[in-house]
Amino acid sequence: MSSPHPGGLERCIPALTWLRQYDRATLSSDLFAALVVTLMLIPQSLAYAMLAGLPAHVGLYASIAPLLAYAAFGSSRTLSVGPVAVVSLMTAAAVGDIARTGTASYAEAALILALLSGLILLGMAVLRLGFIATFLSHPVISGFITASALLIAASQIKHVLGVNAEGGTLLQLVPSLIEAMPGANVATLAIGVLATTFIYWSRKGLRSSLLRLGVSERIADFACKSGPVIAIVATTAAVSLGDLHVRVVGVVPAGLPPLSVPKFDANVWRQLLPAAALISLIGFVESISIAQTLAAARRQRIDANQELIGLGAANMAAALTGGYPVTGGFARSVVNSDAGARTQLASVFTAIGIAIVALLFTPLFRNLPQATLAAIIIVAVLSLVDVATVRQTWRYSRSDFLAMATTIVVVLTVGVEAGILAGVILSIALYLWRTSRPHIAIVGQVPGTEHFRNIERHRVVTSATVLSVRVDESLYFADARYLEDRLYDEIARRPQIRHLVLVCSAVKYIDASALDSLELIVDRLKQAGVTFHLSEVKGPVLDRLQRSDFLQHLTGRVFLSQHQAMATLDPETTASADVSRGPAEPGSTSPR
Repeated sequence: MSSPHPGGLERCIPALTWLRQYDRATLSSDLFAALVVTLMLIPQSLAYAMLAGLPAHVGLYASIAPLLAYAAFGSSRTLSVGPVAVVSLMTAAAVGDIARTGTASYAEAALILALLSGLILLGMAVLRLGFIATFLSHPVISGFITASALLIAASQIKHVLGVNAEGGTLLQLVPSLIEAMPGANVATLAIGVLATTFIYWSRKGLRSSLLRLGVSERIADFACKSGPVIAIVATTAAVSLGDLHVRVVGVVPAGLPPLSVPKFDANVWRQLLPAAALISLIGFVESISIAQTLAAARRQRIDANQELIGLGAANMAAALTGGYPVTGGFARSVVNSDAGARTQLASVFTAIGIAIVALLFTPLFRNLPQATLAAIIIVAVLSLVDVATVRQTWRYSRSDFLAMATTIVVVLTVGVEAGILAGVILSIALYLWRTSRPHIAIVGQVPGTEHFRNIERHRVVTSATVLSVRVDESLYFADARYLEDRLYDEIARRPQIRHLVLVCSAVKYIDASALDSLELIVDRLKQAGVTFHLSEVKGPVLDRLQRSDFLQHLTGRVFLSQHQAMATLDPETTASADVSRGPAEPGSTSPR
């Protein structure tokens, strides 16, 4: 048994932990999962390489060494790393700006992009920046993935039609497709439509059909995952035997990935650095989300900083073996987990399987129609379109929906990088706007209790001379002025008030700007004949206040609880509230 507190080497190489516990049953499960994922990953690798604007064999290269690197250094036991649709699209967008598709410069730039992504991820790991994933809100990520999926699907229509159409956005792509549509190749269109229909049906309807025929669940699941492979075999055979004139993959070099050292070109590296940073961040957020979801079901733990190391190593491996940027794939990882994978040795076996294909079977891909690869991509990415989350976000938060909608619209009309940046910037702006106007409530004592609640939601007892105000937000530069104005307005409307108590139960932080505002509030209330008090101040906040001279200037006191404050400042009102039971509290679903 391994120690619950692994040593230094095991912390750096998590694979050493589970290798110590490896047994024959685990081997059997990992081998079956590897077989299923290999059948899924081979067509995806070929298709996603085409999506990235690279030769098909580059997708195979990106599915060998990166899997081995992540298996050694990643903390997830079931995450499947390799080419994914969104990163492939981002690669095409970034590299397409500096080189022409199909050239040696394009392939070289893809290697540099993978190397930069790996270096950025490893740098984040050194600085322990795993927490940075929390800065991308879920609505923005969801909107980005949804829009990217729609854009990817639209970009593959030209391969289904067998026409030439260019454009990195829908505004460019749609007119180009409409113009080229009269020249569609009938054979290509037939292959594309049939392959898309079959792959979609194999995902949605094949399993239930096989189960009705009495086939075991394991074989039915295996057959469903083999849908793309069946489509590849069938359409390749049709082209080869029927002498169909369609666009095919062409010659795919046989052999293992070559050792590739990206050239250092300061200008190219500088141009690709922003895209590499964005790919690293998006890839990390997507991977960590998948890894944590799968780990939670098995009560396993994911180390965010170790994931940075694992993904960084995977991208470095891709750069050194002729690949392009990689990350954890959602569908593959779920399939890997559902197929019974228990450790990353399943990914090692998958890498071995793909290496065998790259070494021995690539000549079979020569007549593989590009329309079939396009069908694989279309079916795969349309499952990423999350309409349910869009509807839920609209119902729950209009500001979050605005950030999501902005991300979707900008990705579709301007580009992927601009879309994610617009979503992040708008999310931050909306957060600052919301928190600059915090919820502020006048509170009173609930009869017969020591609880204080909003006077607009509950029947409470209030004092004629003491005003109790609760602010439900930390105090910082953006909301300090709003608090000032609100307190002055409340005092101006109540000339009989002699004490103001600021209830700080929800205040977790007070920055320097807010501290200046509090000092100004103390002075102005003093001039108006009102004493300023604080209650329910959290320990860390009080510690910071004690390091300043604010408490020395405070005209009132700092009370442990609001009940103590009222009992001290207006004992008669508090005594009457304590003994009075009164009717049941209304609005029990809104207790604050």
